Amino acid sequence: MGDFFERVVDLEATAEEAGPLAGRVVDWLAAEGIITRATSGDGVYSPSTDHGYVPGPDWARAVADASDPSWLPGPVAVLVGRAHHVGGQGEDEADSVTCPRCAARTVVIDYPESFEADEEVWQPFREGIEAWKATGRGEVPCPACGVPVPVTEWDFGPEFDLGALAFDFWGWPPLGVRFLTEFRARLGHRTGTQSGKF
Repeated sequence: MGDFFERVVDLEATAEEAGPLAGRVVDWLAAEGIITRATSGDGVYSPSTDHGYVPGPDWARAVADASDPSWLPGPVAVLVGRAHHVGGQGEDEADSVTCPRCAARTVVIDYPESFEADEEVWQPFREGIEAWKATGRGEVPCPACGVPVPVTEWDFGPEFDLGALAFDFWGWPPLGVRFLTEFRARLGHRTGTQSGKF
């Protein structure tokens, strides 16, 4: 069956900002009763941490529909550090990438002809992302216009984001629009949202 998550990725926080910002957001979530300060590893399968904050007494305020009284959400994991974040179920590449300079779209996985990334196409992006993870800087020249573009500026589509801070809500009902709006305001940055299954 599997375990489901909904992830909010801060697309603009630097590696230096991520830790303190995570602390402020956790403080806010705890003050609102969305989470507690207690942690648990039950049902947490995030890539860089194996524990998260246990839901608080008012967790239902964060979701779109809390009408099922038997629903007990899992922990909220906080991921700090430069990483690529992927929704879905097991993928590790973007389906396509769009250049922010010329708007050319480059197909990486040619559905339905193929269900795997074209390694020749994806390799420069993989290398640019790895450089960004290690140093905070990485560029990829656009296959169409040839302009080198920082990897953080490419549009990787809806289920692939780069960020130094992310929050995984494990086993929660879909998060509510009002909650997500306030969450983004607390972060003060653009965000990406993903859902997936482990």
